[in-house]
Amino acid sequence: MRKLFMKFFVKRWGGGFTDEKFSLKLRFYCGVVQKYLKINNNVSWPVHWTSTIKAPEKIKKGSRMPGLALGCYIDGRNGISIGENTWIGPGVKIVSMNHSVYNYEQYEEAEPVTIGRDCWIASNAVILAGVKLGDHTVVAAGAVVNKSFPDSDQLIGGVPARKIKSLGRYGQEPSESEM
Repeated sequence: MRKLFMKFFVKRWGGGFTDEKFSLKLRFYCGVVQKYLKINNNVSWPVHWTSTIKAPEKIKKGSRMPGLALGCYIDGRNGISIGENTWIGPGVKIVSMNHSVYNYEQYEEAEPVTIGRDCWIASNAVILAGVKLGDHTVVAAGAVVNKSFPDSDQLIGGVPARKIKSLGRYGQEPSESEM
């Protein structure tokens, strides 16, 4: 009976809430928080209640749900495009808009943040306005990405971020020489 009750509400909310890739329980609890407690209620996909999503209408998401991990801050006011199968870890910040250094009450227009497919943004990484990341880019935990890394198959990290090494193609086991 409880499961039927949860399914009824999850179907009613529509959007990303019907994505069966995520457990019914997770979708239900995110929905209750978003729809009834009004936390991130303007977002059409499940978001963890400790995460914040700004301007979700300007965020083009892939197959994964941005903000589903704990404590994310995703600001899409200048636009964010996230490719298929891109994983976003807890505490990640993706900020597409910046303040003017001459007047903090003004925002600067910038290119949208673009993240390729098959990427992994690890815990507490920060991606700033205008950054473009190529396909299969792994951003190390705690990295601050303030410039673009358009190449594919790479590991970046550090403050500020720099390329650490090249990676093999996504989905293929590395050969002995690549390890």
